[in-house]
Amino acid sequence: MLAATVRLTRDLDLAEECVQDAYAQALRSWPVDGVPARPGAWLTTVARNRALDVLRRETALRRALPLLVTDTATPGPGEDDDRLRLVFTCCHPALSREAQVALTLRLVCGLSTAEVARAFLVPEPTMAARVTRAKRKISAARIPYRVPSPDELPERLGAVLDVVHLVFTTGHAAPVGERLVRQDLVDGAIGLGRMLRLLLPHDAEVAALLALMLLIDARRDTRSAPDGRPLLLSEQDRARWDTRQIREGADLLAFALRRGGPTRYAVEAAIAAVHAESPSWEATDWPQIVALYDVLLDLWPSPVVALNRAVAVGLRDGPAAGLAELAPLLDEPALAGYAYLSAARADFLRRLGRLPEAAAAYEEALALTGNDAERAFLAGRLAEVSR
Repeated sequence: MLAATVRLTRDLDLAEECVQDAYAQALRSWPVDGVPARPGAWLTTVARNRALDVLRRETALRRALPLLVTDTATPGPGEDDDRLRLVFTCCHPALSREAQVALTLRLVCGLSTAEVARAFLVPEPTMAARVTRAKRKISAARIPYRVPSPDELPERLGAVLDVVHLVFTTGHAAPVGERLVRQDLVDGAIGLGRMLRLLLPHDAEVAALLALMLLIDARRDTRSAPDGRPLLLSEQDRARWDTRQIREGADLLAFALRRGGPTRYAVEAAIAAVHAESPSWEATDWPQIVALYDVLLDLWPSPVVALNRAVAVGLRDGPAAGLAELAPLLDEPALAGYAYLSAARADFLRRLGRLPEAAAAYEEALALTGNDAERAFLAGRLAEVSR
C-alpha cells in the first residue's frame, strides 16, 4: 500500500499519512458495511484517493517534504515493482548502511520502530531518530524513486540484500506478537529475493541469499506444535520439510559457490544446508557446522554469529564447552538485551544440572522476550527447572 501510494505522491511522509488514514477509515466503515471482497485493494484505493485530495489542495506541496524525483522512463509497475523501487530508494548510497536498512524495514516492510530497533539491537529512541534523519536526507537530496541503472546496481545491492535478509529473519522469528512466525514478512522477503534474482541472474550473493531463505523456510510447517508451542530443531518432523525448496536452495547455493566463492550469505546458506540435508538430529554434522561458523566469523564478525557458533560448539563438545564459549559474550554490549543469549545459557546450565542458575537465566530470557509463543516455551522450561 505504501509503495503504491508513494508512487503517486512521491513523498514518503505524505504517503504514510494517507495509508494511516485508509486504515482509520476501514476501522470506522467495515464494522458497519462489512469487510470488502478485496480488503487490500480497498485500502490501497482509499489511500490513493486521500493522496489525490491532498495533492489537489496543496498543489506544490510546499508544506510537506520536497518531492522525490520520478524516473519517467520506468514503465508503470505492479505492486512488486513498486516495492522494489521503494527498497532501492531507501538504499541510496547517500545514506549510511544502517539508515538504509532501517528505513526500508520501516517503510517497505511495515515493521514498527520497536521491531526495527530490536532487529538492530539498539534502543527504540535511537532507531526513531535514525529513521527520521534518513527520511529527511532522502527528501533533501531528491533521491529518485526507481530501480537504479545496471552500472549503479553494485553499490546499491549490498544494502538491499541486508534489508531482505533482515526482513526474513524478523519474520522467521517474530520479535513481538502472538505468533512465532510472521509469514507475511517471510513470504515478502522471499518474493523480493526472487525479483532480485530475475534482475541479477548472474550475481552470486543474490543467489546465496535466496538459497539461505529457501533452505530455512523449508521447515516452516514443523516449527510449531498444534497448540502453538515452538518446536526445537531436534523435535521437528523432517519428513514434513519441503524437499522441493531444499533442492532449489541447494542448487542456488552450488551456483553461488561456483561463481562467487565463500561469501557471507553463501556460508550461512551452507550452514542451513547441513541442517536441511541431515537425515536426523542425531546425525547432524556439528564439526562441519562449527567450521562453517569459523569461516563466517572471518567474513562477517558479529556478536550474533559468535553466539550461534558458541551454541554449535556446545552441541558438538557438550554443554560445559558451550557455556565456556558463551562466557565472553556476556560482556558484549550489543547482546545486553538479546534474549537468545540468556536462553542459550539457560539451556546449557539445565543440561549440566545447575538448575538454580538455569532458572535465573530463563527468567532473564523471559524478561527480554516479546514474542508470546517464545515466552510460553521459556516459561515452561523455567517451571521445569524450578521443580
